[in-house]
Amino acid sequence: MERIATWTSQDTRLIERTVGLALEAEAQGDVPVGSVITLDDQIIAEGSARVLSEGYQPRRHAEQEALGGVPTALWPRANEMTCYTSLEPCLMCFGSLVLCGVGRVVFGATDVLGGARFIFEAMPPYYVDGRGMPAWVGPVLPEICDALYVRVDARFRTLPCG
Repeated sequence: MERIATWTSQDTRLIERTVGLALEAEAQGDVPVGSVITLDDQIIAEGSARVLSEGYQPRRHAEQEALGGVPTALWPRANEMTCYTSLEPCLMCFGSLVLCGVGRVVFGATDVLGGARFIFEAMPPYYVDGRGMPAWVGPVLPEICDALYVRVDARFRTLPCG
């Protein structure tokens, strides 16, 4: 897997958008996580966490919500897409991004407890040799996104399943 420590001003701008979506989710009673998916530097889908605001829905992570909004006609170009998210994707979201063929992931805060980077060394050989593994960029804007992660973690610790 290609791990990239540098990013562009476009990446910064789009992480800022995920922060806005995260704050909107938090204002609606959910955890503060937002995600956008781009193609040709244009937002084609976005989502925010809906894990708690509509009853407990454990699969409704921001990345899943954004993936669900990608127009069907664009999926043949998935390897050209970038998923931006305010928090490092979890295993479920990372798996979805890999299986959908998204070519790049840019995240704002590192999830020290449940981030997908823990699985990288255990990926099947098909993915390890570069076929299907997205470029992994981040953390971008941790000075903003880390505070969101702290609130996500605190919120999940209050749940019976946390």
